[in-house]
Amino acid sequence: MKMLINGRQADAADGRTFDVINPSTGAVLDVVPAATKDQVAEAVAGAVEAQKKWKRVRVRDRGEILRRFMELVKENRDDLAKTITLETGKPIFDSYGEIDSVLHTFDCSVEIVKHQYGKTMPMGIEGGYDDDLQITVHEPLGVIACIVPFNFPAALWAFKAGPALAAGNAIVVKPASYNPLCVLKLMNLLTEAGVTPGAAQCITGGGSTVGNWLVENPDIAQVNLTGGVAAGKQIAKKAAENLTDYKFELGGNDPLIICADCDMDLAVNEAGDKTRNAGQCCSGAKRFIVHNSIKEEFVHRLIEERLKTVKTGDLMDMETDFGCLISEEAAKEVERQVELTIKQGAELVYGGHRRGAFFEPTVLVNVSPDMDIARDMEVFGPVFPIIGFDTLDEAIEIAEQTGYGLSSGIITEDFQDAMKAAASMQAGMVAVNGSGGFRAQELPFGGGKKMSGNSRECMSSVLEEVTQEKSIIFRYAMKSYNETV
Repeated sequence: MKMLINGRQADAADGRTFDVINPSTGAVLDVVPAATKDQVAEAVAGAVEAQKKWKRVRVRDRGEILRRFMELVKENRDDLAKTITLETGKPIFDSYGEIDSVLHTFDCSVEIVKHQYGKTMPMGIEGGYDDDLQITVHEPLGVIACIVPFNFPAALWAFKAGPALAAGNAIVVKPASYNPLCVLKLMNLLTEAGVTPGAAQCITGGGSTVGNWLVENPDIAQVNLTGGVAAGKQIAKKAAENLTDYKFELGGNDPLIICADCDMDLAVNEAGDKTRNAGQCCSGAKRFIVHNSIKEEFVHRLIEERLKTVKTGDLMDMETDFGCLISEEAAKEVERQVELTIKQGAELVYGGHRRGAFFEPTVLVNVSPDMDIARDMEVFGPVFPIIGFDTLDEAIEIAEQTGYGLSSGIITEDFQDAMKAAASMQAGMVAVNGSGGFRAQELPFGGGKKMSGNSRECMSSVLEEVTQEKSIIFRYAMKSYNETV
């Protein structure tokens, strides 16, 4: 596939390309251009000019264009879902769900932008301004650089692209190099639907080259990234050179506290959600802090009732519910992390085997709070480290011994314990009788705590992140009225 620059299909100016690999088979799916620095600058410059036109399209007309895009997504749903499965290695049922989430996000974006109201300031409360009418309006930021991760490429692209475009911004998208194909197809559908050519640009290439050139461009109004902490720090430094705004949703090592009084069926079910997307989720339980009195039962039931029942096989089979990691290199990294944890004293009781990019669901017991995996070593794979505790205070202390603060959860029937944990854990979200994997479209999601970022990506407040408030003052507008009362 080619890049999308200023409404046209584009190869790399210097002819450089990279392969997109099917991680489950190792086969080459497609060849994609690696943008040059000049092409990145061309895309940003084109987006600046296109945004001036796109923002003047009436809100209701922008909404109609984006609804046409949604219809095109529906028409191409099968192809888009299959593309995600082939380039990402996730089961097709999960890919269909991801495409459906694109539709929901864009539908919400079209609706919420219609109801982003300005304010009128109260009059007569400050001396010297009694005759002035003071109001606020919301305006788009300009050009937003959207850096999309590999784990949920379409869904997380939509969270960035939908609200940004609905609000009148232009976007320059850089998809993950592992799996850019579905995002490229979605971007082309935006152009086909009638988005102003150039207001939706898509460039491909490595993060250390193309990504950096994009972030360094002074015409970028905001960088919106979902990715790792290291990438976030690097981008923040580069963005600071131009005082470019940034919104990050970064990593996590989410704790799930499972208390002695828990509903065990619920606990096993919530913990088992870790197998979704082969454990490649920013949020979702990554550390299982289980009361010592029920730890043995929990581990037994987790293995027997959830992990042994996952169905592997043909990823295009709707019954398959467990796939591979994004690459063999990613699986090797999970393997290394498991081996390190065993070396530090943990015991492997289930799984632990790798085959190419496929890594089995893996359970580690006797994990102590001083091990790397219990602190800041985020494992992006289907690994279940079990950490025991005796008191809730101890469990909270273990949960909090990390630099991450994305999401968290507690399973308990005791309301007071639940409230204590919710108040004590420094995380963007605490799920009671649920895991950190909970994500509803309207609910603020993401960092805001520790090293997990500063975005609260959601439908209820996303427009605050992609627009800016402007104050407009009409001096002496009310003078004649005030003189008559």
